[in-house]
Amino acid sequence: MAVGDQTHARNDARALAIEARGLVKRFDGTLAVGGVDISVPEGAIYGILGPNGAGKTTTLRMLLGIIDPDEGVRRVFGHDRPHDIAREIGYLPEERGLYPSMKAIEAIAFMGALRGLSLEEGRVRGRELLERHDLGHAAEKQIRQLSKGMAQTVQLLGTLVHQPRLVVLDEPFSGLDAINQGKLERMIRALADDGVTVIFSTHVIHHAERLCEGVAIIAGGKVPYAGSVEAARDRIPAQVRLETRARSGAWMEALPKDTRHEGDFFMFPLPDSGIEPLLRQLIEGEAGILSLSIERAGLHDAFVHIAGEAAARALEEESAADLAGERR
Repeated sequence: MAVGDQTHARNDARALAIEARGLVKRFDGTLAVGGVDISVPEGAIYGILGPNGAGKTTTLRMLLGIIDPDEGVRRVFGHDRPHDIAREIGYLPEERGLYPSMKAIEAIAFMGALRGLSLEEGRVRGRELLERHDLGHAAEKQIRQLSKGMAQTVQLLGTLVHQPRLVVLDEPFSGLDAINQGKLERMIRALADDGVTVIFSTHVIHHAERLCEGVAIIAGGKVPYAGSVEAARDRIPAQVRLETRARSGAWMEALPKDTRHEGDFFMFPLPDSGIEPLLRQLIEGEAGILSLSIERAGLHDAFVHIAGEAAARALEEESAADLAGERR
């Protein structure tokens, strides 16, 4: 059972697009996912965050009904058989695949046809999407003639051409350069602005932090946290960063016991009583405040706190590998 802040979803006035309770999946007796609980409100951007092999793809496939859980239940827009509403869902798998000889417009129309659109309607909508995303010139080009980023955009547009209510993206940023990552982020935000629910898996924390309202952190097939990004960050107290002119004095007794030095700065968690009482003591003690800032923990710090150092290192290594791949 996941341990985390799930109250934000339960108290949200919006209906739930996705609800999962106690999802368990084993392959050949080996536990791949053990007890996933998540709730995703309609219109939200939600991230499944964790290193490769943590169980992200298996979780998404269970949510979509591509594979069935061994235990637990999941509902998509209230349906416990997601295949019944497949036309309302767009899915971009991690393993990208388009026919290299197919033209971009035909690839989009073909993907739309798989979700119930006529080929003619798919071509009309496909051209509109390509024009909107500055790829109108590529409509008649074969997939093999496109750059990796352009081909991935075409596949994403094929995922959207039937105008789904729910879009599920498995590692959508993997292998994209910074420019195309930025374009994808803007596309995801635009979908949410139109009321579409977007759920994506990633091992890159800053994408989840910038985009997501809520996240599920997966490590070793378990979900130690599922809830809002804000609540995850609040698991770690804000840190005070203080620089003083005086290097010693009676005023130092006012600093919290867990104060540490980092260069010329004193660092300590924000006291429960707030900063004002401490400020008065520092001023009265003539500490000579040169600078003072209060810094909230980032999602990376929260991930380390929740999932542990090993999982965080795995994320960092995978992000570094992605970056190296972009530069080649």
